[in-house]
Amino acid sequence: MKRKTALVTVSAGLAFVIVGLSIFQFVAKPQIVKGIIAGMPRPVPAVAVAEAKTETWQTRIAAIGTFRAVQGIDVSPQVGGVVRSINFESGQDAQKGQLLVQIDDSVEQADLKSNLATLRNAELALERQRQLITGGSTATAQVDSALAARDSAAAAADRTRALIAQKALAAPFAGRLGLRKIDAGQYIQPGTSIVTLQQLDPIDVDFPVPEQDIARVAVGQPIEILVDAFESKTFAGKVTSIDARVSIEARTILVRAQVSNPQAELRPGMFANVALLVGKGVDVVTLPRTSVTYSLYGDTVYVVKPQPVPDGSAPAQGDQPMIAERHVVKTGDTRGDRVSILTGVTAGERVITEGQLKLQPNARVRIDEAGGLKAPATLQRQ
Repeated sequence: MKRKTALVTVSAGLAFVIVGLSIFQFVAKPQIVKGIIAGMPRPVPAVAVAEAKTETWQTRIAAIGTFRAVQGIDVSPQVGGVVRSINFESGQDAQKGQLLVQIDDSVEQADLKSNLATLRNAELALERQRQLITGGSTATAQVDSALAARDSAAAAADRTRALIAQKALAAPFAGRLGLRKIDAGQYIQPGTSIVTLQQLDPIDVDFPVPEQDIARVAVGQPIEILVDAFESKTFAGKVTSIDARVSIEARTILVRAQVSNPQAELRPGMFANVALLVGKGVDVVTLPRTSVTYSLYGDTVYVVKPQPVPDGSAPAQGDQPMIAERHVVKTGDTRGDRVSILTGVTAGERVITEGQLKLQPNARVRIDEAGGLKAPATLQRQ
């Protein structure tokens, strides 16, 4: 009986201890920790800020274009034959009228000699008939027949000369030759591509413009072009022509501009980032692109403002705490590392450019004057 009473007493004591420990662990301890944390001063996050500036930006219409030669052809023969000589090297510049390829014309040269001999004989016969008719010794029909024979012989000679000229392929305009596609001694068919010839200076660029911007496009407007091959160089040009129809598939109109290319840096087929400059420059408020937080619910920035002092007293210089106010903004164009702000921020306000992802609206912040991301030397193109 005593043993049972002692066992119950010990069990009750253990249960009391366990319950007490559980209450302390899961109820009292969290409250103690919470109180300690609440009593501790929270660290104020450091942020980098930049001032909203007013800049004058030229209105632009961005487009993706392709370069094409003002004149560009595949040099091809009109007649077939064996290549007798090739008078150019791949990639060299050619002058207008320069002989590029000579196709064997020995047969035509022989035919020309025969035709010229026939022509001389026909001219002599015509002259004799004219002398005879003067003396009344022949009929007019004989003169007419001799005249027709002379003209037929002259036409045959001209035809042979034309065939000979077709076998001497010359550059129709000045430009740069591409890669040679034939070899000497090769038989080529009519229409065989021998080499490409491209006029590189000036050079055209074609780019589409949305139909809603047609009213803002006109011949003579300036453009600026960036290409991947020359990242640090901007090429300038002017609009020369506008297509007469709008594409049914894309609802865009094709615009062609011409660009000076004295160094032949731009080549037909190259990709072009085109900016069509329209209207006059306008003043816009701009911010660093890193200051804007984009989301489906709207774009926002954090504007740094002094925290109001409850008693209305003026704090010492530099001692007044700052808070981050979240403003919803409407963004516009981007230029380099800056973005235009249409609404939400005014010039002169300071916005957070680094560290805003960890903030809540109206959170206290500390400005780090040495912070801030540095823009890379070359930005990715849009």
